[in-house]
Amino acid sequence: MDKLLGGIRMRRNRQTDWSRRLVRENVVTVDDLIWPIFLVDGERVRQPVASMPDVYRLSVDEAVREAERAADLGIPAMALFPFTDPALRDEAGSEALNSNNLTCRALRAIKAKGLNLGLMTDVALDPYTSHGHDGLMEGETILNDETVDQLCRQALVQAEAGSDVIAPSDMMDGRIGAIRESLDSQGFRGTQIMAYSAKYASAFYGPFRDAVGSSGTLKGNKLTYQMDPANTDEALREAELDIAEGADMIMVKPGMPYLDIVRRLKDAFRVPTYAYQVSGEYAMIRAAAANGWLDDERAMFESLLAFKRAGADGILTYFAPKVAEMLARGK
Repeated sequence: MDKLLGGIRMRRNRQTDWSRRLVRENVVTVDDLIWPIFLVDGERVRQPVASMPDVYRLSVDEAVREAERAADLGIPAMALFPFTDPALRDEAGSEALNSNNLTCRALRAIKAKGLNLGLMTDVALDPYTSHGHDGLMEGETILNDETVDQLCRQALVQAEAGSDVIAPSDMMDGRIGAIRESLDSQGFRGTQIMAYSAKYASAFYGPFRDAVGSSGTLKGNKLTYQMDPANTDEALREAELDIAEGADMIMVKPGMPYLDIVRRLKDAFRVPTYAYQVSGEYAMIRAAAANGWLDDERAMFESLLAFKRAGADGILTYFAPKVAEMLARGK
């Protein structure tokens, strides 16, 4: 009766919960999570981000409370992104160099709590520029080397305020090596760098730009410095350069549409590799769930598991606190 080859039945290992858990190849744990949060000026402020359900812009005091929550849940790290008052934006992104800017105040306030929590900061000028670009401009041209000089100064300001991980997202050539040299020369040899090595010029960033206030200011597009979504070999070259220049960790952004890139980078370099489940990915899952088209929790977990299966060592995700709470309940 049993005509299967050698009596092999793949379904035997799937028939019970304990057996499925026993043979499971990849799992999501709280240690895989990095929680991105948005900052805003004020006190006791929790401004909803309209395009990202259950995500808020937080004043520094509220960010401290969420940092305490993250530490209690066992989340290893948070990533901070500021909504800069338009009155503080200029063409040079000068507010990025202000040692008392929103990001620096949040760093100091959270660090003062002595939490077992890493803090990661974005190094790029787009939250601070009046034109919404990640670099300095001359006419319509993004100036690479002049921008790198500015980014080095921004990284130092953040490190001095307490940033544990500098995360350059600007995609300027040579910025990792320059930032590493700058940090080391000022005594910040222990400050880590997570390079946005493969950051694509993606349509999935829209809600994030709403959250940090750059969508209304962005003039033109970022095609001359962010990567072409059609390219994969180029991602290997970018990552190889970043690693050679001193990056401790590399990242792929966006996440789900670029799982092949995560896999290629992990296989090629075997260094700590991360994926950013960006705002558009988050918003799509939440919107579909709100319409009853997806099971919210199952889709959330499945999406995170896909990153682990592709080779990611961790994920930046707005689902982080919800996932951590569910894992704590044993779900």
